Amino acid sequence: MRTAQEHSPAKEKLLEAATHLMLTKGFPATSLEEICNSAGLTKGSFFHYFENKEHLGKSVLDRYVAFMQQKIQQAPFCKKKDPLQRVYGYLDFVIELSKDPNFQNNCLLGTFSQELSSTHPQIRKLCSQYFHQWTETLKKDLDETKEKYFPKKKFNNKELAEHFIAILEGSFILGKATQDSFIVEKNVKHFKQYLKVLFKR
Repeated sequence: MRTAQEHSPAKEKLLEAATHLMLTKGFPATSLEEICNSAGLTKGSFFHYFENKEHLGKSVLDRYVAFMQQKIQQAPFCKKKDPLQRVYGYLDFVIELSKDPNFQNNCLLGTFSQELSSTHPQIRKLCSQYFHQWTETLKKDLDETKEKYFPKKKFNNKELAEHFIAILEGSFILGKATQDSFIVEKNVKHFKQYLKVLFKR
């Protein structure tokens, strides 16, 4: 497998097609043939860039997480100086994102974790690393908020960050099962209200 053109248009087409299909159908149900047909490329082109389907899956996940991180970093709430307002801004951002048909009740990180944790240990490990990064990023703002506002109730910031992730990922699952496009918004608003009680703001 050659690696010369890491960012070639052909590779991007394969990654784009795989991301769409895997978000829609899941990893196991998406075949290499479907990906190549959707991208308008041959299997020869596929194996020029990827060793196998697992290699593709890891690349798709890396690309998806990088895209989401960039989208978050470019959001206006990131520029707020008050850490609690950054947290609230992030929750509002998640709510608005959930209304976008391209993101509705979908998270590739959560989907891969559910589907592949028992069969693809390398992808499971990568999912775990990204969940850890997500937790630590949210925990950082919660740490700063706690230092600034001194809430009377004791709680663990890492566990609070993990609680939010569990709420969001669980909402995606429920949304798919019930076809409720507002379930993310409802549950994130409940979490935001819980934070307002904790920090009394």
